[in-house]
Amino acid sequence: MSAPAYLIRGLGASLGGAEVLHQIDLELRAGCWTAVVGPNGAGKSTLLRAIGGLLPCSGQVELLGRQLQHWPRQQRARALSWLGQNQSAADDLTVHDVAMLGRLPHQSWLAPASPADRAAVERALRQTQAWDWRERPLGALSGGERQRVLLARALAVEAQVLLMDEPLANLDPPHQADWLLLVRELVAAGRSVVSVLHEISIALHADDLVVMQQGRIAHHGACADPATQRALEQVFEHRIAIHALAGQWVALPVT
Repeated sequence: MSAPAYLIRGLGASLGGAEVLHQIDLELRAGCWTAVVGPNGAGKSTLLRAIGGLLPCSGQVELLGRQLQHWPRQQRARALSWLGQNQSAADDLTVHDVAMLGRLPHQSWLAPASPADRAAVERALRQTQAWDWRERPLGALSGGERQRVLLARALAVEAQVLLMDEPLANLDPPHQADWLLLVRELVAAGRSVVSVLHEISIALHADDLVVMQQGRIAHHGACADPATQRALEQVFEHRIAIHALAGQWVALPVT
């Protein structure tokens, strides 16, 4: 049996002196899409940053069967890709150059891009429908276009595990649907995706749902499990209700 994408035991983290994550135990399956949801301030983004090694934390975090701190830096950068909230890049860089930044873990210091690097960047830009404006500067793009380029940068890493914090920010509904199809393609290829989402109806397309509340795991289970859906409704104080519609689960406001 293969190792889980993540095995987390007793994870704690603080921000500004306040404890944000409280002794979290969690196992995230490999080759699956796990969506992390919950109210504002539940600790979703902090959890993602902690397991991505971007935040000091207590407890144990295993990535693909190895303690996170035991991964050599470059190997971890190849195995784990990150798309964060409001990520920045120099506005004068071209779209192609921004996506090429995702290949840095695969390159030697000051080495030119290899044919494999160029092929990976082209694939990523085509996957996000950004290839046609690869020569445009990042600063000339709209918010949604920029988000697609940053997603391409994360995809260009070709990592086994992808962490995405609010990846649908600034994307219109058609491109949100494209992202959903892309995630399904990644999972079908054996990758593991963990995403923080505010769009509950899209999160309900995931394989597993981690429901958070006040820095703790309120529930972790399959999206289609009634217990998962009840937990989701509860953390949102029953202001949403989960319904089956056209063969899919959707979250509708309760009025």
